[in-house]
Amino acid sequence: MNAIVMDNLTKCFANRTAVNHLSLTIGQGEIFALLGQNGAGKTTTIRMLCGLLRPSEGDAILMGHSVSREPEAVKQVINLSPQETAVAPKLSVQENLELIARLYGASRMQARQKAEHLLHAFHLQDRAQEKAKTLSGGMQRRLSIAMALISDPAVLFLDEPTLGLDVRARRDLWKQIEQLKGHMTVILTTHYLEEAEALADRIAIVDRGVLQTVGTAEQIKRETGTDSLEEAFLRLTEREEPEQ
Repeated sequence: MNAIVMDNLTKCFANRTAVNHLSLTIGQGEIFALLGQNGAGKTTTIRMLCGLLRPSEGDAILMGHSVSREPEAVKQVINLSPQETAVAPKLSVQENLELIARLYGASRMQARQKAEHLLHAFHLQDRAQEKAKTLSGGMQRRLSIAMALISDPAVLFLDEPTLGLDVRARRDLWKQIEQLKGHMTVILTTHYLEEAEALADRIAIVDRGVLQTVGTAEQIKRETGTDSLEEAFLRLTEREEPEQ
């Protein structure tokens, strides 16, 4: 069954088309990477899929709900872990999780149970009573993703989840993300191509709002006649130099 179906999804601003008739289908339980250079339309696409921005044309259906006609229903089945680590630095790790759970309507007991489950799932139980600001960058990103999971979303958006992390912290977070496969649909945006290749079931590459290709990393490499995803990405997003 499909979790997301985009049908000619388009967003036009005053002087440009940010997303140009994007059609994609993403299955339930799939980890799906959306790749593109800065300005390719990734953020605009995510904002439309989250119900935060109304499409100019076309539509997308998330878990049976239209982003154009039912944005509030869409917001009930998704969550987002933003690029900026979204934690309350003066609250403890556990308090951060319990706060978000309460905001989503959980009782005090339910909030504690959800928090304890995620503390163990993300290996944060030993730091549960410490203030979030004392955590390393990698652990703060782990906490931020755990907070996005507190509502049990059917679709989770991860925007640059490992940006700025060192190699070891990035690999540790990869393990946490891999465990989500099959349990929920994950849409991943990243500039680390090795991350997309390691984590994603399929990859879409967009350039200037237009879908260039979609498939597994191996399919994309075969399609472009290249030996690496980086080479394929550069070939598909090659831009002409402006005339002097």
